[in-house]
Amino acid sequence: MSDAPRNRIVRLHAQEDLRLETQPPSDPGPGEVRVAVLAGGICGSDLHYWLEGGIGTIRVQEPIILGHEAAGRIEAIGPGVTGLAVGQLVAMNPSHPCGTCEFCTQGLPIHCVAMKFKGSAMYLPHQQGMFRDLMVIGAGQCFVLPEGTDPGAAACAEPLAVCLHAANRGGDLAGKTVLVTGAGPIGALCVAVARQRGAAEIIVTDIQDATLAIARAMGADHAVNTATSPDGLAPWQAGKGRVDLVFECSAAAPAIRDAISCLRPRGTLVQVGVAGPTPMPLNVMVGKEIHFIGSQRFDAEFAQAVALIGSGAIDPRPMITATFPADHAIEAFNIARDRSRSVKVQLSFASA
Repeated sequence: MSDAPRNRIVRLHAQEDLRLETQPPSDPGPGEVRVAVLAGGICGSDLHYWLEGGIGTIRVQEPIILGHEAAGRIEAIGPGVTGLAVGQLVAMNPSHPCGTCEFCTQGLPIHCVAMKFKGSAMYLPHQQGMFRDLMVIGAGQCFVLPEGTDPGAAACAEPLAVCLHAANRGGDLAGKTVLVTGAGPIGALCVAVARQRGAAEIIVTDIQDATLAIARAMGADHAVNTATSPDGLAPWQAGKGRVDLVFECSAAAPAIRDAISCLRPRGTLVQVGVAGPTPMPLNVMVGKEIHFIGSQRFDAEFAQAVALIGSGAIDPRPMITATFPADHAIEAFNIARDRSRSVKVQLSFASA
């Protein structure tokens, strides 16, 4: 395969052992396409794998290509594929439920017990991810965007889908007062979703002014730095609370306490952020009769995210704070870990 196209990969071998390597590209099989990746976003899970060797009990046990937020152009089509064409810009859905387990057959594919999620170390063998020049993937996992869509924006379909699922779990946002705790990529996109769905007032909190400024650009009405303005939420804590719904995107105990203090009685807390064991003010939650809703990943929301980005109804580009060529992947990961200056950092692969 000396004349094969270049296929760089960003592969993690062990904790803090991230390497840019090459491997021969694969040909698409029946029902598959090969995508020339243009942009891939570094997610918090990628950072955890790199810095800590895993997430909680999920450990990296073999070399794994990272990345599950990516978009590119179809470069080759396998047998039996219809509805897609070479050259189309697509966002790639990393999620592939089995379709036959007890949860899939109950209409809950998010909870598939045999989920294949690109770039995930949950199972052995690990599911290899999307940080590579050429990606072979099922045609059904590719969603076409209009010509002229920015590939970096298209690569944000996956985190936007997470936020759309959280919003769907939380219910109608029209006319509501919404608080978003944590102004990272998920928080910024939750702000954008709340704005697009007609929230009357959106407050966002964080401990970094730079990330709060991005959240304002994504549609927040108020930005509160809880580190420098510990009383900044007072207007929404008045009485028994003024906030109808919270998207809690930090999983930090102080942010959760702030969220509960701002929620009105029978308000809704949608927990989007995840971490280790986190104390919850259960007595206050019970006293206010708070609705607590967990939210993880997405299903049909991926197609919805692609449609919103493709139409321009939601523009994720303000949160893309840096883009690095794939050859500078380690530098990109180091920038991405610095929340004082980064929201979403992306890698750029083949030229558009």
